[in-house]
Amino acid sequence: MNSGPNPQGKGLVSVLDNLENSRPILSVPPKSIHQISSELFTSLFVLESKFSFKPVIGKRYYLYRKGGQYRLSLIAPKEWDSSIYGVYIGKCLLHEDITWTLELSEQAASDKEFQNDIAVRQLEFEAMLKNAEKVTSVLPVFNEKLPYYQRICASALAYSLNISIYKSGFEELSYHEAKALLLEK
Repeated sequence: MNSGPNPQGKGLVSVLDNLENSRPILSVPPKSIHQISSELFTSLFVLESKFSFKPVIGKRYYLYRKGGQYRLSLIAPKEWDSSIYGVYIGKCLLHEDITWTLELSEQAASDKEFQNDIAVRQLEFEAMLKNAEKVTSVLPVFNEKLPYYQRICASALAYSLNISIYKSGFEELSYHEAKALLLEK
């Protein structure tokens, strides 16, 4: 068995094939602007963490923080010592529509440093939404800073949320206009 520099075989399959396999089913439902913004924020937070595996829909993953960096792992906190990956933040789940959910651990829910980090990120995210000409312009596009699997997932996430935005009828609206539309209903 070859244990060379490409153990995951990333070069054996074209990026487009990998992306195609990651794309959600076209039956993505319409969603409210609040649901879309919440799912986008959580998904981007998870995708900005370190991981080097292809996430699988429906599988649980575990998020940790150590030294200000986040890491997504296949290994549950009970399976090893916290000194390896740091503070356990919570369970993550990749859904069929390629959005992520994060169920916070009790420790993370009361961790002031973590809560402050999330609050800062939330303010930056809200500013990005408010300044965007259209809701669709905040969806993730190619980001060379992201590693391979994070880029693939971000692209599939954008594809999925774009379908929801289109089905919800606010693809041409700004975040403010989409929120106002909700209030009218």
